[in-house]
Amino acid sequence: MSFRLSHRDKDIIGFINQFRAVDRDSLVDLFFKQLKSPVNACNSVMVRLYRLGLIERTQQYSPMVYLPVDAKIKKNSQKILHFLSILDIYKQMWTYSAPKQVIVEDKPTGRKGGIEPDLFCIFKGSPFWIEIQRNQYSEQKMQGKVNLYEEFFFSDEWKALHWQPEERAPIFPSVILITPVRYAVSSEHIRIIQVASIYELMEKYKSAGKQQREAKPRSSASSGGIKINLT
Repeated sequence: MSFRLSHRDKDIIGFINQFRAVDRDSLVDLFFKQLKSPVNACNSVMVRLYRLGLIERTQQYSPMVYLPVDAKIKKNSQKILHFLSILDIYKQMWTYSAPKQVIVEDKPTGRKGGIEPDLFCIFKGSPFWIEIQRNQYSEQKMQGKVNLYEEFFFSDEWKALHWQPEERAPIFPSVILITPVRYAVSSEHIRIIQVASIYELMEKYKSAGKQQREAKPRSSASSGGIKINLT
C-alpha cells in the first residue's frame, strides 16, 4: 500500500519517537492549535497514522497516549508517566521559547554509572540538564547526583559534546532539579537550580533581572562560564 505523509505527519511521528510517550492533548497544543477544530483534526490524523502502523497507542490513559512503533515499554508501564513528565517540562519551556538541541534521557558520558539527566536542551540561549524528581529522595542521594555532575565537570569530556558552540569557549550546562522539595545540596563548581516548574524558574529570573536593573547595570548571572539570561 502506498501513501504520502505530510510534513506535519512526519513531524508528529518524529516527536513521538523523540519523547517516547505523548498524550493527545499535547499533540493538539503543539501541532493543531491553530485549526478551527483542533481536537477533531488531531484525532483524525492520529487514527490514520495508527492504522498505517506508523505509531502505537495505549488506552490506559485518558486522553489517549501515543508511543513509537518500536516502543520497548509496556502499554501499562509506569515509565509512561515518566516520559509524560518530561514532555510536560518541554511544553512549559515551549510557552516561552522553543527549546533547541533537545535530548530525552540524555547520557552524555556514554557509559553506565554516569550522569543521566531526564532532559537536555538549549533554552533561551543557555544549555540545561534537567532532572525531574517525581518522588522524594534523601538528601544524601540527591547530593550523590550532584557529585556525579561534578565528576563529569572535572573530566573535561563535556567540552567535546556535539552541541557545544564552535566559535566560543565550551559551556557546562546548569542543572535544574524540578522538585516540589528543596534539598540541601550544593556545588562550588556547577550551577544547581531547584524549582517546582519552569514557570517558577522564569519568574525567579524575571524577578532577579528586575532587581539587578533597579540596582545598577550589570552583566547576566554567570558561573564557571555559564551564562543565564532567561528574561
